Amino acid sequence: MSAGMTTTVDRRVRQGTRAGSITTNVVVAAATLYALLPLLWLLLAATKDTQALFSSRLLDLGNFDLVGNVRALLAEDDGIYLRWYANSLLYAVVGAGFGALISTAAGYVFDKYEFRGKKQAYALVLISVMIPGTVLALPMYLIASRLGLANTMWAVFIAVLFNPFGVYLARMFATGYVPGEVLEAARVDGASELHIFFRIGLRMLGPGFVTVFLFQLTAIWNNFFLPLVMLSDEKLYPISLGLYTWNSAATTFPDYYPLVVIGSLLALVPLVVAFLMLQRYWRSGLTAGSVK
Repeated sequence: MSAGMTTTVDRRVRQGTRAGSITTNVVVAAATLYALLPLLWLLLAATKDTQALFSSRLLDLGNFDLVGNVRALLAEDDGIYLRWYANSLLYAVVGAGFGALISTAAGYVFDKYEFRGKKQAYALVLISVMIPGTVLALPMYLIASRLGLANTMWAVFIAVLFNPFGVYLARMFATGYVPGEVLEAARVDGASELHIFFRIGLRMLGPGFVTVFLFQLTAIWNNFFLPLVMLSDEKLYPISLGLYTWNSAATTFPDYYPLVVIGSLLALVPLVVAFLMLQRYWRSGLTAGSVK
């Protein structure tokens, strides 16, 4: 092959690579814009009063009323929104913490121990991953009602503690993060199994625990159908169910629409803060096992 032909081939390869890079960037930019448009609309709509919101004048700076919307939100029904917010934080943070601990412990046991029925039990966990939560809501309500837990916080707490997908993730993390040799060395030193798990295994599984915690936190915070089935007392509602009741009432009382919009915007804050604070853990956790 002559030098001229080599140069032509190289030029075509560079042009193809450049065209592919431009196409990829355009697709990624379009997908990013598509994903961010609802958030952008929410940010703009949260600053508008009722009149501007219904007239679709979201870019009109003259109708800026963010402070007024926040005050109206906090004053509505004697500050019930703050009660819903506190309920959601309680359900999500405590439920995700205990749920992540249970999932991490279960995944650790499935990976590091041999016991009768292990394969069958793990198969049930994998099958449970494929079952939608809405299918289990009614049976959970019937059980909670029989136990006298319906319309209590316990009905929401207990139902979210077991996360099959979290167990699966935790087992994968245990395989990649916890060497069996370390556990054997601890047993030789006379450490109990609980001591080994809490002092050695759980520390090594830190990125996995945080990853499961964040998945669980997001799922509980956005959970809607389970509280809808379990709860009838408005004071026990999480923020998702509370905003739903306002949105339903807005068809009759339009003044609820700005409250729903600003309430939805403020509801994003805990999730954003949690991901920003814990990102170094879950980012390392998601890449576990990719490099040996």
